[in-house]
Amino acid sequence: MPFPEHAYGNPALRGARDMEYDAFSRVTRMLRQSPRECTGGETIAAVAKNNDLWTLLATDLSDPRNALADETKAGLLSLALFSLRHGQRVLAGDATTDTLIEINISVMKGLRGGAG
Repeated sequence: MPFPEHAYGNPALRGARDMEYDAFSRVTRMLRQSPRECTGGETIAAVAKNNDLWTLLATDLSDPRNALADETKAGLLSLALFSLRHGQRVLAGDATTDTLIEINISVMKGLRGGAG
């Protein structure tokens, strides 16, 4: 029997935090499943997705209509810039994805109301 329209997977019933958590979860899973050092396409793709996510988040945070507290926005924008720079270091072969994974997990904990 198919699920009704109001099933749990219906995006209309999911909050923004849940969707953000899922996006971070998917990207973090990609980072965890790829080689930690940039040795090929899998890591490049994972870092690119991570960069896309943080760029999208930074764009949203920069929107004047974003209702988050200024201090929270500033902290997340700082993390976005750091993550983007670190991603470039990973792609250049000068760093691993471990830091990106740690940052994303901290954000995911924050989205779930846990200690970041």
